[in-house]
Amino acid sequence: MRIAQIAGSMRILLSDGSGLTSRQVATQAAASGHVVEAVAPTWLGPASFTRHVRRVHRVPAFGRDPEGWLEATLEVLRTGEHDVLLGTHEQVALLARDAARVAELGVALAVPPFASLLRVQDKVAQATTLREVGLPHPPTWVATSREELLARAAPPVYLKAPIGTASNAVRLASDRAGLLQAASDFELADGVVVQDSVPGPLVMVQAVFGHGELLAWHVNLREREGSSGGACAKRSVALPVVGHHLQSLGSALQWHGALSLDAILTPDGPRYIDLNPRLVEPANAWRAGVDLVATLLAVSTGERVNPIPPGRPGVRTHQLLLAILGAAQHGGGRRGIARELAATLAHRGPYAGSTEELTPLGGDPLAAIPVAAAALATLTRPASWRLFTDGAVSAYALTPTAWQQILSNPAACQQTAADLRQ
Repeated sequence: MRIAQIAGSMRILLSDGSGLTSRQVATQAAASGHVVEAVAPTWLGPASFTRHVRRVHRVPAFGRDPEGWLEATLEVLRTGEHDVLLGTHEQVALLARDAARVAELGVALAVPPFASLLRVQDKVAQATTLREVGLPHPPTWVATSREELLARAAPPVYLKAPIGTASNAVRLASDRAGLLQAASDFELADGVVVQDSVPGPLVMVQAVFGHGELLAWHVNLREREGSSGGACAKRSVALPVVGHHLQSLGSALQWHGALSLDAILTPDGPRYIDLNPRLVEPANAWRAGVDLVATLLAVSTGERVNPIPPGRPGVRTHQLLLAILGAAQHGGGRRGIARELAATLAHRGPYAGSTEELTPLGGDPLAAIPVAAAALATLTRPASWRLFTDGAVSAYALTPTAWQQILSNPAACQQTAADLRQ
C-alpha cells in the first residue's frame, strides 16, 4: 500500500463534493494537516467554497451515471496524486463492489464487503437486517402490492421506497387519503417498507468499524429540523445502549469502514429506522471529542486503532445554511429567514453556546459564500430554497435506475461471491 507523506499529511480524495458530509469531512481532514480534493459533477457544490479543498475534479453525476462516475474517479486516482479515497456519500455502494480496482492503484480505501453492503443499502434489506440482528425498531413490514398496502396499513405510517434519499423516498401517510395517494405514487413491485410512526425525537448515530470491531461512535439529537429533513441544530447525548447495539450490528455484518443510523428516541430507548453505509455529518462528534474522520482514515490505511470512548454529552452545533433554507421551505417567509440571521449574529436562541459545523468562517472566508447566497436568494424569493437542495441531492443520490445498473454489472456478482467465500 502506497501511503506517501507530505509534511506529515496524506493526500485525500473525497468521493463527493456536493453534499454536507463531504464539506464537514474536508474541514476536519484539513485541520489535521491533510491535503483534500474532491470529485463532483459541478464546481458549485460546498466543497468548492472552502480553502480546505484544494481542487474539485469534474466527473459525471453518480446518480445518473454510476459507471461513468467510477471510471472518471479512477482516472483521477491514476495520476498518483492521492493516498486515500474516502467514500463520503452514496458512492460507497459502488466502491464496495469495485474496491479491488482502487487497491490496484495503490490507493487506500475502507468499505464493507459488498455482500454486507447489500444487507443495508436498500430499505427492504435494512428491515430484514434489523430484525435478524435483533436491534429494536418500530413495527415494520413490507407491502408488495397496492391491495396489500391498503388492506394492512393503518395510518399514521411511514412508507419507504427501497432506494432513494429521505426527502424523496420516505413519506408519512397520516390518514387514509394520504395512504391512497402513496399507493398510487409508489412503485410496489419491489416492495415498500411500511413502518409504524412512534413518538420521540430523532437521534443520529455515526460509527466506524474495522473488520467488524467497533472503533469509534457518537450519538447526537436533532434539536431542530432544517431543509429536507436535515438537522440544522444538534446536541450530543450519552446513550450507552447504542454502543451495544452497534457492536452487535458490526459483528454480524463484519462491517469495515463507516456506518450511520437514524433512530427515534422513545421512552423505552432508541428504535432504529434507517441505516446508511457511510459517514453522515461528523462535525458534532468532532466537537464532542470523537474524531470519526481520523479513525476512518486510520482504518483505510490499515493502521491499528484502539477503540475510542464516547464523546462529551451536551455539545451543541448548528448549520446555518440548513436553517435558512428550512425557514424558507417551512413557510417562515422573509421574516423567518431574517430571524434566523439575527439569532445567529446575536448568538441567541438555538445558536447560544452552539458552534457552526458546516461553514465555519474562522480563517476561511470562502465559507461565507453559500450562506450569503442562500440568504440573499431566499430573502428575495423564499421558494428559491429548492435551487440549493434539489441540485445537490441530484448530484449524489443513488436512484433506483443507478442501483440496478450497479447490480446488473457482472462485477457485482463476482464481488458478492468473493465476499461470501471469505
